[in-house]
Amino acid sequence: MSVKKYCIIVAGGSGRRMKSAIPKQFLLLEGKPLLMHTIERFHSFDGDIEIILVLPTEHHSLWHGLVREYSFEISHKIVSGGEERFHSVRAGLDCVTEESLVAIHDGVRPLVSHDTIWRCFADAEEFGTAVPFIEPSDSVRIMSGDDSRPCLRNEVRLIQTPQVFRSSLIFSAYDRDYDPLFTDDATVAEAAGIKVHLTHGNRENIKITTPEDLTVAHALIRIMK
Repeated sequence: MSVKKYCIIVAGGSGRRMKSAIPKQFLLLEGKPLLMHTIERFHSFDGDIEIILVLPTEHHSLWHGLVREYSFEISHKIVSGGEERFHSVRAGLDCVTEESLVAIHDGVRPLVSHDTIWRCFADAEEFGTAVPFIEPSDSVRIMSGDDSRPCLRNEVRLIQTPQVFRSSLIFSAYDRDYDPLFTDDATVAEAAGIKVHLTHGNRENIKITTPEDLTVAHALIRIMK
């Protein structure tokens, strides 16, 4: 019997960097809110995956209206987010009720591939954790005050989501106080002494935070269809 899978999709962003009055996760991508594309990616990968959508309380009515407007029928549970991403993830984890594999994904990454999702779940089942990455294609430098120094590109990895964990491990990781140094779920896990296993992501799996990102996503989603 296959292991139970959950996906916690965290969508607490605003429209500030997007220069939009509408939160970025609700902006249209190929005719519908990009958050719907994100949910569809996981549902089409595995129709039995349990999807937990974490939204700020003030966005719930907007989302319910969009679900009706676009006749969006994929089953998902909605919970209220917290002050920081850390607290939002913890709210989502409260809905995980059994031993399972738990994926935690950014709501504004609608272009994650099925291959990436499969690798993350498969590696997490084997190693306990799986965090996707891509290698940088540009030269990389480290800043120190007004100075900088080159960094070997082959020693750098750009981290993506979904980050997938055995439920027992991620429960243990989030059983602690918030620390501003927590930039993602991997850093929370490492603070609990959990070894993080890296696996390959896909370059199209961009995080949409600016108008330029949205333009790129329009082009990429057509290629990926």
